[in-house]
Amino acid sequence: MHLESTLRASRDTGRKLLVPYVTGGLGKDWLDVVRACSDAGADAIEIGIPFSDPVMDGVTIQEASQRSLDIGATPESVIAQASELDIAAPIAVMTYYNIVAHMGHARFASLLANAGIDAAILPDLPVDEMKRGGWDATARSHGVECVLLASPTTTDARLVEICAAASGFLYAVSLLGVTGERKGLANTAASMGARLKAATDIPVLLGVGISTPEQAAEASSHCDGVVVGSALVRRLLQSGGPIEAHKFVASLRAALDA
Repeated sequence: MHLESTLRASRDTGRKLLVPYVTGGLGKDWLDVVRACSDAGADAIEIGIPFSDPVMDGVTIQEASQRSLDIGATPESVIAQASELDIAAPIAVMTYYNIVAHMGHARFASLLANAGIDAAILPDLPVDEMKRGGWDATARSHGVECVLLASPTTTDARLVEICAAASGFLYAVSLLGVTGERKGLANTAASMGARLKAATDIPVLLGVGISTPEQAAEASSHCDGVVVGSALVRRLLQSGGPIEAHKFVASLRAALDA
């Protein structure tokens, strides 16, 4: 439970949590981008394993995933390269269940564990299917935490089930829609943060549509912290490497600490 214990310890000091998302395999320097994010004050890093049909993701991360695939990234290569990271921040991978099913639960969980990856986020695997299909048990047996998502349409009854099964952190989806930058924080963000904080003691992070330091600070006032993806990935697609990543993540960190 390295991810959850780390986030809990930071949260309990009053620190607002920051988890940037980086698409795995996006250029030769992508590991240095991850290192830069950690050095800039990220509390954990979410690494995307590129997939050809990323149903939760908008155009920016779709483009990044396709670019990584075109370069030759595979689930195995991204995980193997991530094993080279020696950073303070825990790592969670985010991908889609088809990859896990194709590889096999035990093999996927074993690869993550052996690479020092702490958790997996599978947004298209519902909590009941996760338990019924055995991914939950297999992941836990390998020490891999299961970050689960809740959205504005999640019922109270289902939220209880999600909170009971989640580990690492609870990913609060701030709006109905796919990932991508937005001009302002969604109207549903505040209610999502408050609702999830009332339902669980697991760290609650708001994500999807959080694009600027100002939005990150506003969102974090309703929960324990934020996940920021598309705004960072756009900078990487525009030839921004580790230096640009460090600058942007540091600006988010400063806003959260203000």
